[in-house]
Amino acid sequence: MAHELEMSQPRVSKHLRVLREAGLVTVRADREKVWSAVTDPRHLSQWYPMRVTELEPRVGGRITLDDGEGTVYTATVTHFEPLRLFAFDEHAPDGGEREFDDHLRIELRDEDSACLLVFTHVLADPATADGAFGGWEACLDELTAKLETVQ
Repeated sequence: MAHELEMSQPRVSKHLRVLREAGLVTVRADREKVWSAVTDPRHLSQWYPMRVTELEPRVGGRITLDDGEGTVYTATVTHFEPLRLFAFDEHAPDGGEREFDDHLRIELRDEDSACLLVFTHVLADPATADGAFGGWEACLDELTAKLETVQ
């Protein structure tokens, strides 16, 4: 997976290894409904850890995220293939600098009669992996619950 993401293995955190081995979420919802839940700012904000205030749905597009505590993050869309792949690099907040950006990738695949959501997070700081894993577990549980109400 590090090769696929063009990143060195040391940057691939314990969190990513756990998600790579068992981090597939199977959703019994149609692909359009899942796609809306992961790319429409109104729906994405309901399960993502920050409120999405802007999302330009194209490669190179800007995403603006508000943590609700006064910090605004920006991200850049790296992949956008409707109904299949949405990925972005989340940058340090408020113009701060760090060696690497977080990279998030959401891929949808058909599996039997379900939509398989493959979620990958490559952390800028692998030391935060344990906390991130618990957080994403809760977020993905919320996403699964919200899919029942997405219009």
